Amino acid sequence: MATRIRHADDSPHEASGINVTPFIDVMLVLLVIFMVTAPLTTVNVPVDLPSSTQQPAPRPDDPVFLTVKADHGLAVGEDDVTMDGLAPALEAASRGNRDERIFLRADRAVDYGTLMGVMDRLRAAGYLRVSLVTLQGHDDGAGP
Repeated sequence: MATRIRHADDSPHEASGINVTPFIDVMLVLLVIFMVTAPLTTVNVPVDLPSSTQQPAPRPDDPVFLTVKADHGLAVGEDDVTMDGLAPALEAASRGNRDERIFLRADRAVDYGTLMGVMDRLRAAGYLRVSLVTLQGHDDGAGP
């Protein structure tokens, strides 16, 4: 009768598992990256926008915002510009792409003539795709 020699690796109860520690480490690093970059993707120029109850249009990944402040000052993104410096600032912000949509934000206190003057400057600079930005989901009680 032959005897069989048992080895330590012959046990029928082998436990195999996936090491999730590297996965958790990667997820924590991504979480920190998103937490740091999220505040950088917003525009912090204070402006009192009018409101709209219509559904918002989809927003591009890297939008170009032009803001007309209550004092009629202009800002491209968060950088203040003059009316004469508007075209070069938009050129830099849009990386020379005149077909890129410009998101125009204007304070509620800005009159229609000033807003049309800014839009004329946009047209003269070659930017014909302009979207007006409002607050979404609010009805300010103003009639049509």
